[in-house]
Amino acid sequence: MSGCEPGGSVGAFLCQAGQVLRAAAVEAPRQEARLLLAHAMGCRQEDLLRDPRAPVPPEAEALFRRSLAARARHAPMAYLLGEAGFWTLDLLCNPATLIPRADTETLVEAALEAFPERAAVRRVLDLGTGTGALLLAALAEFPEAFGVGVDRNPEAAALARANAARNGLADRAALLAGDWAGALAGRFDLVLSNPPYIETAAIPGLMPEVAGHEPALALDGGADGLEAYRALAAALPALLAEGGRAVLELGAGQREAVAALMEGAGLRTLGCRADLGGVPRALVLTAGR
Repeated sequence: MSGCEPGGSVGAFLCQAGQVLRAAAVEAPRQEARLLLAHAMGCRQEDLLRDPRAPVPPEAEALFRRSLAARARHAPMAYLLGEAGFWTLDLLCNPATLIPRADTETLVEAALEAFPERAAVRRVLDLGTGTGALLLAALAEFPEAFGVGVDRNPEAAALARANAARNGLADRAALLAGDWAGALAGRFDLVLSNPPYIETAAIPGLMPEVAGHEPALALDGGADGLEAYRALAAALPALLAEGGRAVLELGAGQREAVAALMEGAGLRTLGCRADLGGVPRALVLTAGR
C-alpha cells in the first residue's frame, strides 16, 4: 500500500486504502477499506471510526495489506472475508464455490410458495450445492426434512458440510461429492439446483470479480448455456416423488429454452418466479404432463 508507513494509525490506513481501491475502480472504496481493516483487526467497523488515531497491530497490518492487494486485483470481498449471508444463514465462502447471491434466494421463495404446508417436505435434494446455500436454506424452512447436497467438486462438498455444522443442520444433511444425480437412488419432494448457465464465450466479459476469481466449473454452461439443464432434464423424472417439485435457477433470457427441455423430458412447468430485478429466475416443475 504505497505511502502508508508501518505502524500507522487506523485513519491513515483507511484513507490510503480507499485511494488504492478507488484507483483500481472498486465500487464503494471507503466502505470496502473499512470492511477489510475491521476484518483484519477482528473488530466492528464502528470501532474503527470511534478512534481513528489508534495504531494498527503488526499482525493485523500484514493481513490487511494482503487483503487490500487482492481486492485491488478484484478478488471478491466474500472470499477475502471468508463468509457471506444467504437467506437466514451465515455461510463460509472460499474460491471452490460460487458466492451465494440474493437472486438465488428467489428459489427458496418459490419452494415455500410451492409447499405452504411445511411438513409436507420430507426429502430435499440440491444438485450442484456449492456452499450448501440452497439446501441449508430449505432445511431451515422445512423442519421435518432431511436433505442431500451433491457437488462435483470435493472441496465444495467439504465446505457445504462445514456450513451445515455452522448453521446447526449437520444432523439433517448429507453433503456428497459426485456427478449430478449419478450416485443417487430414491425420490425427493423438493429438488433444487442452481446449475452452471453462462455461455462459455460470455464468461470473459463478466465482471472481473466473477470471470477472474469464481470457479469456471460452476459458471460454464457450455456453448449455449444449456448443457447442465440437459443433464437435469434427463435426471429429474426419476428423482421427483409423486407431487414433488423441482425449482431451477435460470439465467436471463433462458426461461423458454429451459422449459422446453424439461417438458421434452416429461416434466410439467408450474410457473416461474422473478427475482427483485424482474428477471425470470426460478422455474418450478413437477413430474407428468
